[in-house]
Amino acid sequence: MREILPVLGGWWSASVPFGLATVVAVSRSAPRGPGAAMAVGPDDEVVGSVSGGCVEGAVLELAQEALADGRARLETFGYSDEDAFAVGLTCGGELTVLVRPVTPDLDPTLGPVADSVAAGRPVTLATVVDGPAPRGATLAVGPPDEPGPGDAPETLGSLGNAGLDAAVAADAWGELAVGATGVRHYRPGGERREDAVSVFMQSFAPPPRMLVFGAIDYAAAVARIGDFLGYRVTVCDARPVFATPRRFPPGVEVVVDWPHRYLAGTGTDERTVICVLTHDPKFDVPLLQEALRRPAAYIGAMGSRRTHAERRERLVAAGLTGAELARLRSPVGLDLGARTPEEVAVSVAAEIVALRWGGSGAPLTSTAGAIHGAAR
Repeated sequence: MREILPVLGGWWSASVPFGLATVVAVSRSAPRGPGAAMAVGPDDEVVGSVSGGCVEGAVLELAQEALADGRARLETFGYSDEDAFAVGLTCGGELTVLVRPVTPDLDPTLGPVADSVAAGRPVTLATVVDGPAPRGATLAVGPPDEPGPGDAPETLGSLGNAGLDAAVAADAWGELAVGATGVRHYRPGGERREDAVSVFMQSFAPPPRMLVFGAIDYAAAVARIGDFLGYRVTVCDARPVFATPRRFPPGVEVVVDWPHRYLAGTGTDERTVICVLTHDPKFDVPLLQEALRRPAAYIGAMGSRRTHAERRERLVAAGLTGAELARLRSPVGLDLGARTPEEVAVSVAAEIVALRWGGSGAPLTSTAGAIHGAAR
């Protein structure tokens, strides 16, 4: 839903009613995961997608019905082999979609949620899916404006009663940092011992960071594809003649500094991607010493196999352990036969995506089973 929030926030701010469909559960080979969303606005304008085209027509009708009668509804779509023309998922999976009408009166949270995401502030949107609580009721949960030790989260909206609001806010607060999304179950008063009320929690953590070191042509291509994948991209190089904003896509931060010094003063987490494209020992050895000893989802370094072997010897001499060196992906990228900077960027992005979702990197024609992997 993150991608369509700017449009939804605009409709909400203008008090334009719209229908919002959100995938809240999937099974087997469903084409989109929980949190995928599609909205139907004025003049039946459609933004987003819940299935990549399989059931969008049926969801459009459900959204129109929700707007007409003001009621949320829950619908499950699966594969139908009895009738080739029936509405269903051709991929053989199953997805459950919550469709609800949205206006500032019905949902006081969506506009502020869109504003928080646009500003890079973490926020979770909790929505009642099923049970005795009002279906479609929402509660937004985020950090206080000036957080301190022991502070409670800020909330907006309500799921129907104070007990349920408190329980959901506590759970959302605990999972917000990792961007967890999924259904949680509660009793009507908020107790966690039964599953009478189903609540879908969608967390919007700030975009993960991609740190690209070495302001070369390959860096521009990697930065471009990193931005396309939703990362907040920073390019760093100690050479000001190369580290100029005009050489990189708009929105990419460009920093002139020694790479290891910049990284030492920069926060990283388990979602951060680090791409070392300098392949110059005076830059990449101290940089990798720093990178391999801090949190990161991916650390890749460009260079030939000979360059990698020499680099590894220097890192061993610098005191890095075998476990630390095992985190290094070098030579960087998957074997695609890439030659141009753009092709190499695709190779690097493919390796990052495969590592994130546990993919093998093999052609799908040579594999069996579900093609949509689960997060590791």
